[in-house]
Amino acid sequence: MVNHIRDVTGKPVGFKLVLGSTTWLDEFCEAVIARGIEQAPDFITIDSSDGGTGAAPMPLMDSVGLPLKESLPLLVNKLVMHGLRERIRIVASGKCINPTDVGAALCLGADFVVGARGFMFALGCIQALQCNKNSCPTGITTHNKDLQRGLVPTDKAVRVRNYHDNLVHQVAMIAHSCGVSEPRELKREHAAVVLEGAVQYR
Repeated sequence: MVNHIRDVTGKPVGFKLVLGSTTWLDEFCEAVIARGIEQAPDFITIDSSDGGTGAAPMPLMDSVGLPLKESLPLLVNKLVMHGLRERIRIVASGKCINPTDVGAALCLGADFVVGARGFMFALGCIQALQCNKNSCPTGITTHNKDLQRGLVPTDKAVRVRNYHDNLVHQVAMIAHSCGVSEPRELKREHAAVVLEGAVQYR
């Protein structure tokens, strides 16, 4: 299917997942290799248990999947083990709001980091969890004309731009403090992940 969509569209094709178990990744990688590495997905976007939208069911938001700091290294390790890491790009998602989270994702193996939550906050989101009810009190996720008046594009555009520019600047500052010239050069050696009170170097 991935190869068919790529042939039809001429675009890179991948998929998004939240990782809970890695047992299926071996079978997935072996199937990709058996079919030919050129048919592999171009990217995998890995979300986390920290991600999700205000429209997601609460049990899924609270109880399903691993946090990115745990799942991202697991995915990277599996792709490296099967010789697919250079072929498949990894996109990190899931509550990457501040420069520390973005920098950590890059250190742990992500090629790119995407996010919506920080930009939603810059727009004025208060996490009312009404994204799917057409009753967002800040006017962001609603078609209700009265509620939409709470979102003033000329004002919010400046805030979103400032958030973006500061995030990029501060991620670059973290990279420079680690002795590399740009964030894409960050590696695992530049980060220590703390899990349950213990420092684990990855």
